[in-house]
Formats: sequence, C-alpha cells, structure tokens
Amino acid sequence: MPEPFEIGLMLYPGCQMASVHGMADMFAVANLYAAEHGSPARIACSRWEEGPAGWARSADSPSGTRPPEVIIVPGRLTPPMQADEAAPFADWLRARHGQGSTIASICVGAFLLGHAGLLTGRRATTHWLYTDAFRAAFPKVRLTPEAIVVEDGDILTAAGMMAWTDLGLRLIHRFLGPTVMAETARFLLVDPAGREQRHYSHFAPRLSHGDPAILRVQHWLQARGGREVSIPAMAAKAQMEPRTFLRRFQRATGLRPTEYVQHLRVGLARERLEFTRDPVDRIAWEAGYDDPAAFRRIFQRITGLTAGAYREKFATKG
Repeated sequence: MPEPFEIGLMLYPGCQMASVHGMADMFAVANLYAAEHGSPARIACSRWEEGPAGWARSADSPSGTRPPEVIIVPGRLTPPMQADEAAPFADWLRARHGQGSTIASICVGAFLLGHAGLLTGRRATTHWLYTDAFRAAFPKVRLTPEAIVVEDGDILTAAGMMAWTDLGLRLIHRFLGPTVMAETARFLLVDPAGREQRHYSHFAPRLSHGDPAILRVQHWLQARGGREVSIPAMAAKAQMEPRTFLRRFQRATGLRPTEYVQHLRVGLARERLEFTRDPVDRIAWEAGYDDPAAFRRIFQRITGLTAGAYREKFATKG
C-alpha cells in the first residue's frame, strides 16, 4: 500500500473549525469511494498546531515521514490578519512551501499567504467582502474576486467561508481522480462545478475613501436608486467639472460612474428577483432600464447568471 497523500490543516487561534472538521469528513468519504473502486490512493488529513517545540502534527493526526503534499490555512470569522499578527505563521508557511508543500487558503486565510509573500505575482481569490482591503494590502497579487477557487500550481486560494467544499473537491480531483471527486460531491450534495463568487456577492460600495464630494454623490445615487442620472448631473451634485468628477469618482470608488450606477441598479434588481414574482421586464424598468435586453446583458455580465437563473437559484420560496 503506497503512503497516503497528506493534506495538513493549519490550526491557529480563532480559525474556522467548521472547515477543519468538514474537510476531514469530506476526505474520509472520498477515501471510501476510492476503496470501492480498488484504488490504492488515499488522503491522510492531519492537523498542525504550534507547541513549545514549534509546529507539529497534533496527537490525533496520522504520522508521516515527509512534508505534507498540501498545507491549508482556514479562514476565520473575524477580520483578516494584519502583517504583525501574521508574522509568526508566515515564517512557517514559507518554510513548508520551500520544502515542496502546496499551500492553500480558505476565505481570509489568503491574507496570511499574502503576508508570507507567497502570492506575489500570482492569481488569487478571497472573500468578496474584503477584496478592496486585499488589493490595498497586496497590489502585486492578481486578484480574481469572481472565482470560488483559483488554482495556480502550488498555490490554491478559495473564496468565502463555505468555499472549503470547492477547495476540498479540487484536491480530491487532484489526488484521487475525477470519478471519486464526482461521487464524493454527489454523496455530500455539493455542486462540483459551475459556481462563481459573483453569483453570491452583493454590491458593497467604497464609502470610507475620504472624499466628501464623491460621498455626497454616492448618497444621492443611493437615494435615487441609480435612476434618471447622468454624468453632468452627478458632476453638478459634486460641484465639479465633469472631467474632474470622473477622475475623482473613479479614484475614490474604484469604478467609473456608469459602472457604479450599473452595479447599484443590478443590486436593486437582485432584491426584486429574490423577493417578488414580478416579470423581469418590469424589474428592469423599475431598476432604470428602458431596454430590457440591455438590462439582461448587464445583469448577466455583473452576476454571471441570467436574471431567470438568478431568480431560480436565490428566490425565497412560498
């Protein structure tokens, strides 16, 4: 029997234990299906904790003679780590990566990888709520916020809290193959493909940028629901020339005014699709679109789903 592939879960104070226990269960299910198919391959799930003698496998983990194939950094419910808090963990992660382990993260665990310098020049993802903070902290990382999982060779990052399911399935595919991955997903009632983070994220505009004139326009747009607005009207509200307003608005919000209004309108349409049975054309008109076809194109570009598919996926029942 060949030595199993070890996937280590790095435990730190406050980390999300639901993902730790959940991944251990997922890998156990995958091993059962691998055995049914006569495959000698197995995944050994270990936990790594820092003790008086440094980082080591916890007492209830399988022993191993080589570094884990993968080390996973779970997320946590509190805000992302800052550099000083991450420093003691970052050194250990860099050492494991230097020994050949693939490093993976879940949710805000990506910030720890960023502070360790493991994501520089790489593609990565993190929870949609913290994308602005991530970009500010790690400008040299190619953030892909719409993705649930980004696999960049020996670095994997998963987006939100529950994206551990997607990361786990990706690792099962890597070590035990697509058949075992599909059967594990079916057993756990998890969709193994086709999800994107933008299906779930709602528009959270930047409001703490420190530009009071632009903030005044944002509040005005919110009050109007993004309807019947124009660049000259927004510039007038900000008491600026249009060219100055365009430059200031994009610097403050990260979006051009037209993009901002589109996100605002689509956000309102999402709410109507979730909580009403109104026809899509009526929702388009209420969101400020005279052309329903244009609304449908913009909605799909922003959310990754058609309006009908979004309603089917997220509408409240009853």
